[in-house]
Amino acid sequence: MLGARAIGLTAEVGRDRVMNLNGTAKTVLCFGDSNTRGQRPGEYEKGRLPADQRWTGRLQALLGDRYAVIEEGLNGRTTDLDYPDRPGCNGLTYLEPCLQSHSPLDLVVLMLGSNDLKCRFGRSAGEIAAAHGRLLDAIEREARDSADGRTRVVLVSPIHLDLTKPSYEELTAPAFDAASVAASHLLAAELRHLADVCRVLFADAATVAEPGDDGLHLGLDSHQPLAELLAAVIAEAL
Repeated sequence: MLGARAIGLTAEVGRDRVMNLNGTAKTVLCFGDSNTRGQRPGEYEKGRLPADQRWTGRLQALLGDRYAVIEEGLNGRTTDLDYPDRPGCNGLTYLEPCLQSHSPLDLVVLMLGSNDLKCRFGRSAGEIAAAHGRLLDAIEREARDSADGRTRVVLVSPIHLDLTKPSYEELTAPAFDAASVAASHLLAAELRHLADVCRVLFADAATVAEPGDDGLHLGLDSHQPLAELLAAVIAEAL
């Protein structure tokens, strides 16, 4: 049964660093990009949302102290692509040491793909899904749960790009084009098929969440429903 509060966490609500002190808690790693880090939509200068407003923090509150949620989000992170001018954003390169750092892991929530849609990369939805396959292979190879068994995975298809949002043209369109928007709508079907083939869990963020004013980053009202969606999947899996 999901708890309303994570009683194993520090009582300092809104702090960015919290720790679950329940030694028997199931460990959940949330690996993603700026939408996992909690970037404010259209307000880049203000940075990320507070921990209690981000979907990861709300996920921890919903799951309660029987689970320990680890947030691993990075602005600009791709599945397996390098920027020539922005080191450290290749998700595949970082994933292996990340898994080792946080081991043992009972479950990994994997939500990437939005940055792969950028014009500079020119990737189709199918190509982005294939890159996710390489990430799933790395998790299968490197991650183990607290009983030395297979780490469960929830593969999450990200929210759609939305060019109708008021700040999309100014803030997002320079990096994304019409093909990017179209591919964002095709990604869920590709990732669902991949999840079936790889026998991992699947969730489609776009069924409950949408971007804010910039058409790219989660709207403020979308963090709670996304947390609720994932909490239900995780609670059933573990």
